[in-house]
Amino acid sequence: MTPDDLAQALRRAVLAQRFEMTADAMQAGAPLGWHPSIDLAVMVFPRDAAPVAANVLFSREHPDGLVARFDATTGAVSNIAFQADVRNAAGDSYAWLPGADWSRIDFPAWFGAGPRFVAPYPASLLKMMVAVGVARLVDDGRSDWALPVAYGAQTRPVGDWLFDMITVSSNDATSALVAHLHARGAIRREGGQEVHNELHALFAAHGLPGLRIANTQPDGGWGNGAGSGVGQIQMTAWDALRLMARLDADAPGQAPLVSPASRDVIRRALDAQKLNEILSSESLRHLPGWVPGIPSRFAHKTGNTQNYTSDAGIVHDGELHYLVAVTTSLGQRYAPAGAATTWRLPALGGALHAWLKQAS
Repeated sequence: MTPDDLAQALRRAVLAQRFEMTADAMQAGAPLGWHPSIDLAVMVFPRDAAPVAANVLFSREHPDGLVARFDATTGAVSNIAFQADVRNAAGDSYAWLPGADWSRIDFPAWFGAGPRFVAPYPASLLKMMVAVGVARLVDDGRSDWALPVAYGAQTRPVGDWLFDMITVSSNDATSALVAHLHARGAIRREGGQEVHNELHALFAAHGLPGLRIANTQPDGGWGNGAGSGVGQIQMTAWDALRLMARLDADAPGQAPLVSPASRDVIRRALDAQKLNEILSSESLRHLPGWVPGIPSRFAHKTGNTQNYTSDAGIVHDGELHYLVAVTTSLGQRYAPAGAATTWRLPALGGALHAWLKQAS
């Protein structure tokens, strides 16, 4: 398997799902009518061979897909101009509404050069950045997994907050840990502006420009209403995948972001994930019309809002070992009753897994 083989397989798998035909609740169930934004990355670890990776990106502007190329030194995507998501004065996302005219929207430049790709908000996948930031505090001796931290009416150990943030995607746990990052000086604001962010420095040092968690608040606020959220918190699939690679003890050749002990804490939470409803659909077996997704052990984190859905993690199936990450503009408005998103996303996960199993 070569990187080009993998890239073309990813591209074919996405196109086969006919995502433009996805029913949209905001259009009374009519088909979406254009290709949603999908940023998909996969890294495979063949036995006794170098890793093979690829990243493909689709949007209404690129319905046939773009294939990312990577900088030989940093590993970052080098041929795409990423632009940030936007929200209006009321704090709402509007680029994904029916009838949105992208030619009239001023999407802020983010990084890169080439054809533009508007990066969809990563939803709760952002919590992996928070987890790494807290782990760095522990590794530096500025926190401890057993340290009691108060938020709202609760006081719980740091490790318990992190476990709930990942396994059940608790927003309160996320706010508690964001506030902890501020309290311990990893993020600092002065005069209403963010003036220091150790996570950004860490990601830059590791060649991960597609990770950004900006303008969070000392009280733990990280959503649109706090001035953060959409447009301020960004993750590309490729850099979300490379973040996961640094949390996978079995992934060769990865510069560590956190200590082995802290990596194990995060990995235990990923293994205990309870929201298997995006690329994996094991949590949804009870629903009529259930579509299987990734069938094997999947240590991962999901994200899901009205307009956005994401998933990233680590898969082991016998000798098959790979990482996968996806960010999309396919949120709850495209979901059948009781589901998180369109069945086309678990179908994509299942198809990718089957192809990788056969190819390996």
